[in-house]
Amino acid sequence: MSDSQLVYSTETGRIVPEKAKPVREKGDGIVRIQRQTKGRKGKGVCLVTGLDLDDTALKLMAAELKKVCGCGGAVKDGVIEIQGDKRDQIKAYLEKKSYTVKLAGG
Repeated sequence: MSDSQLVYSTETGRIVPEKAKPVREKGDGIVRIQRQTKGRKGKGVCLVTGLDLDDTALKLMAAELKKVCGCGGAVKDGVIEIQGDKRDQIKAYLEKKSYTVKLAGG
């Protein structure tokens, strides 16, 4: 059993192994908007999940949602976080973009 791996070559120099892209599971085609305050010191955010987009398209969608809502947000692990309770504005915007949207959680 040989666990050896080429790390340097005199022709090309240091050899860096390619990192595998994280694979996200495919959703059921329904975008879910959830309000969450847990672990955020009482500050609420809206989590938008279920968008089957790649990372760059997801960041562009987050930028559009932040502009529509007039607030901040971020993209973490394939989930868009929008600050504040803006579920109705997000739902209206995504339905206008022809997504199937559900309000999840309480």
